[in-house]
Parts: sequence; C-alpha cells; structure tokens
Amino acid sequence: MAPFAAQARQAQPADQIPLGDEPIVPDSAFEEALPPLDPELITPLEPIEGLAPDPAPFPPVPGPVGDAPLGDPALSEPLPPLSVTDVEPADIGEVEDGGEPAPIRYTLVVEGLEGTDLEGRFRSLSALEDAHGEAVNGAMIAARAEEDEVLLVRLLRSEGYYDAVAASSIETVPENPRALRVVLTASPGYIYRLGEIRIDGPETVPPGLAREALALESGRPIIAAEVEAAEANVLLRLPQQGYPFPEIGLRDILLDPQTQIGDYTLPVTPGPRARFGGFTTEGNLAFDAEHVGVLARFERGDLYDRRRVDDLRESMVATRLFESVSAEPVLTGETAEDGTEYVNILVRQDAGPARSIDGQAGYSTGEGFRVEAAWEHRNLFPPEGALRFAAIAGTAEQNISVRFRRSNWRQRDRFLLLQLEAGQRDYEAFQGYTARLYGLVSRESTPIWQKVWTYAYGAEILATNESRQGRAQLSLSDAYFIGGLIGQVGYDRSNSLLDPTRGFRLLARVNPEASLGNGTDVYVRNLVEGSAYYPFGESFVLAGRARFGSIYGIARDDLAPSRRFYAGGGGSVRGFGFQELGPRDENNIPLGGRSLSEFAIEGRYRFGNYGAVAFVDAGQVYESQYPTFGDIRFGVGIGARLYTNFGPIRLDVATPISRREGESRVSVYVSIGQAF
Repeated sequence: MAPFAAQARQAQPADQIPLGDEPIVPDSAFEEALPPLDPELITPLEPIEGLAPDPAPFPPVPGPVGDAPLGDPALSEPLPPLSVTDVEPADIGEVEDGGEPAPIRYTLVVEGLEGTDLEGRFRSLSALEDAHGEAVNGAMIAARAEEDEVLLVRLLRSEGYYDAVAASSIETVPENPRALRVVLTASPGYIYRLGEIRIDGPETVPPGLAREALALESGRPIIAAEVEAAEANVLLRLPQQGYPFPEIGLRDILLDPQTQIGDYTLPVTPGPRARFGGFTTEGNLAFDAEHVGVLARFERGDLYDRRRVDDLRESMVATRLFESVSAEPVLTGETAEDGTEYVNILVRQDAGPARSIDGQAGYSTGEGFRVEAAWEHRNLFPPEGALRFAAIAGTAEQNISVRFRRSNWRQRDRFLLLQLEAGQRDYEAFQGYTARLYGLVSRESTPIWQKVWTYAYGAEILATNESRQGRAQLSLSDAYFIGGLIGQVGYDRSNSLLDPTRGFRLLARVNPEASLGNGTDVYVRNLVEGSAYYPFGESFVLAGRARFGSIYGIARDDLAPSRRFYAGGGGSVRGFGFQELGPRDENNIPLGGRSLSEFAIEGRYRFGNYGAVAFVDAGQVYESQYPTFGDIRFGVGIGARLYTNFGPIRLDVATPISRREGESRVSVYVSIGQAF
C-alpha cells in the first residue's frame, strides 16, 4: 500500500509552484549597491566616569577557592554516606507474584470508519489489537497508537481516501487507575475516483492490447488492489499475444482535490513482437532439445504465447525426471517477413534421481489383501524410456512382471508399452497359472493431465492353465493359448480423474481373440460403460454408473474361465464378494458368463477433508450372449472418505439384499479413489 500511495500526487496552484535555485540579484551587484558605513561606528567608546569594575564577580567559597560562605551554610557541609540514606521507592501500582509490575490493560475503540468496511481489516493488522489489550507502560501504548494512526491512513488511501487523517487519544478509566481507553479516530474525507486513463508508450499490433488488458474504468474508486491487479494483468496478457518482453513503468496519478478525480497514466513498453523459433537446452540434461520439441504444443513460426511455454515446462515437470526445470524466451536476432522477431525457447534442465521404489496395498472381501512393490528406472533408455520390475503378493494373486514404457513416444501424450508377466491366481471361480506378453500404444489421462479423448490399441498373447475345481496342473496339452487384439476409446468430460464432482465419462472396449484349446475358437469381447456426476451445492454430489458386456462367437464353456465375465466386488457390485454374482454349478462355484449388466448410484457428502457416502449397487452375469436383465441383485452400503492431495482414500461397507446361501453378510472395501 505504501509504494502505491507514494506514487499518487496532488495538483498544486500556480502561485505555490516553487522557484528555481538561481539568485534574483548576484552577490557582487548586491554589495555594490550597499551604502558605505559611517567611520564613527568603529570608534572605541569612551569610559563612563564613576563606574568602578567589580574585582570579584563571584563570592569566594570555602576551602582552597575562597573563605566566604556560598548562600546557606548547610551547603558547605559534607554529604551523608549512601549507607544511611533513606530511599523510598515510587508507587508504581500492584506487583505480581514474580516481582514484575502488573501490566497496564487497555481497550481499543475505533471511530470514523463507518461505511468503509475497513475496521475488520484494520484490527487484523493493528499493533494495539495484536497485543491483546496489555502493555508494560503508557509509553508503549502511545507508540502503538502512533503506529496505528499511520496504518489507518495507509488503509484509507489504499481504498481511495487520499485526504484521510487519523488521530489517537489515551484516556484513563476512573474506577481502575491501571486501565486505559485508547480511541483512534479517522476522518476519511472524500473518495477519489479515476478520471482519464492513459497508456504511454509504443503501440501494439493490433492496437490497444495494453489498454484492453488494463481493466480499469473511469469513475471507479482508485483502489490500490484493483490498480495493481490491472497492471499485473498487462504483464500477463501481452506475453500471451506475441510480446515476450513487456515492461511497465511507474504509474502516475494526478489528484485534483477540488473534484476528487485522479488522472491515471501508465508507461508501457511492449518490446518486440515475436514468433517461436526453435529450442535450445542446457544444464544437467535428462533428454535433448529434439525431445523438448516433441513435448511442445507449438511450431516454428507460431505467434509467441506464454501459455504454451508454461505448458511445455509443466509437461517436463510431469515426466518426474527433474529436480528443477525452466523455459524462457531468448531473442535470436532473426526477423520474419512480417517484421516480427524469432525467439528460441531456452530450457534449463537439472535432472533428478530417475530410480524409485514404490508400493501399494489394499483389501477387499473376496480378494483379501493385496500388496504390490516395484523398482523403476524412469529414464534408463532416453528419452523417457522406463524399465520397471514389479511383484504382487496377495491372498488371491501372486505375480511378477517386467515392463518397458516409452512416454511421449514420437508424439506428446502417446505411450508405448511392452510387458511380460507371469503368476498364479486363486479365485473362487477358478485357479490357474498364466504367462502373458502384450504391447499397447495409448493416450492416457493422468491426475496432472486429464484428457477428453483417450485411446489404446495393441495385441496380446498368453498361455494359461486353469481349473475350476482344485488346483490347475502346469501342462502344455491342457493349456489355453490365446492371441488377440486390444482396442479402447474413452471420452471424459468430468472435472477430476480421482474425485469427479460434475460431468460424465464414456468408455468402449473391443477385444477380438482367438483361442487354441479344445479346438480353435474366434470370438469378440465387448464392454461399454458410462458414469455421470451432478453436484447439489458445494458439498453434495450424486453419481451414477452403468456397465454392459457381451462376448460374441463362442459358447461359455469353451471360453477359458479367466476370459469370461464376472461381477461382484469393490469395482463392480458392492455387497458381494469378488466374482460372486452369476450362474453357479452344483458345487456352488461361480461359472462366469458371456454377458453382464451393472448399475450403481451413490450420494457423496463432503465436509472439509472428510466425507460420507451412501450407495446402492445392482448387477448380474448371464450365460447368454446379451444381458437379459433378469434376476438383478442389489447391494446397499455406506462409506467414509479421507480427502488427500493425491485423491480420496475410501472405505466402503456393504451388504447384499435378499442374501443367499454362501454370501457374506458384510463386505468391506478399501482403496484409493472413488468407486467410479
């Protein structure tokens, strides 16, 4: 506030304008014009007869100086020793137990701020208020009052009251001699308003960019925060419209006390208009300038836009390869045909540790506990070629895998993935051993870069020994050999990846497969799902989800058990165990199916960093190729949410409606992120 106020000045009348430093009459001319002095003035005066000088202007004192006493004889007596002096301390009021004087207490009264809405802001900054009504002595209270007088004037001027004055008074409270009443009185005066608003400096292309960015209007009060925000907006908007190096000078506000109008002038130097040239990079590099160009969303010749430079820097931060990284424009001296200048983007890299160890854990009824640990080198094969080794140890699954992933492969936000994994699964529906090799090219959403359109395509081959009863035997003759293609497309208009509160999502998957088991079978697995989110106020969200699946071209019993549809569990129909829904055999073991349907509706209420949910899930699996929507099963439950920086942690407890034999009364699910 003080720098802003110091730059506003008041207009002065002409008769008060100070003159320069040059003398009106030179010294030499002035001395020549003086008349000569009368010689009698320097003649010595004659003595006055009969007046004798006093030989002793001061009377003698006793001792070596003189013999005559000086006034009262007691003055010549020696002083008594300090040991016999009777000293009486002054009364400073009550003394507390620790021997320190009791503090002086005071109350603060503020007057004159009615209609300004500044009293609360003043009290939050006040030195008197900050001391909670206590001081050691009156001098300390007076010093605080003077400081608050200055604060009051500064606050008022920041809101346009440039004629404001403030005064303070300290009054005693008669019934309590150690209590005071401090009164701060403000006189705001008239509020000053903006008059003419002018930008000084070279014009932009197109004209008026600086004035358009300076969001000030004539007639508005001269409020410091609004003026400073408008000036900051000039420095923000010009780099978004082709001017990388704008500068603004000191504002000038000429106040007229007669009209309470302030004419505002801001010097703006936009600098050269520029276009993107190329890239250079320096420092401890994680990858070269060519890959920097892959991450950029602009090309050579595009008009300079600071937002695209910021986007480039954020994309580099998202790679998690840097301790620090910056991107800034540098003039090249090269001029384009239209007179604009080319700028290179200088990227300064400071590569950080590329190795990491991570883990995650979860629990759900039906699957039990699941713990995953992994080691990864995110840049073993530059640029952004990551190698990851992972292991899963769980109640129902044990698995090891090795994965190669190339991020931003030949194009921003495109990923190449190759993974080899092997393990065994022990579910209620089947037990088996599986080895799988697959590759994907995908465009994915992340918590940092959530995308509207996503896709994935690729291929996989796998070999699996599976048994629906007892343990599977490792045997090539009994194994299923499956090869297939992977296709997926998603459309996301929600406002968050892990905790959406509005919008919707759609996803479709198509997987043509060929199975070599009991003969050769070719079939297509299809799945579509969608979810929607609607807020009621700021605290409550109603969410819904639907999912449908179908397998075309093969009988259910010819499918490997792991390739069938199942339902039930934390990511499916809560209230039921994992893979618990659907047809069962004579031993009450789930058979799986060729089609499924699932529905869910959930109410989410959030208060601070905590939340509560209530939900109803429904679904069923069918032997038929398409869902028949018969025998739909329902589960109901409640849940709790803990909201963190990386997403909500959820705990859901559910129970099935019309529970059947073998189904759990209560199912519990713990994971990161909302259920859908």
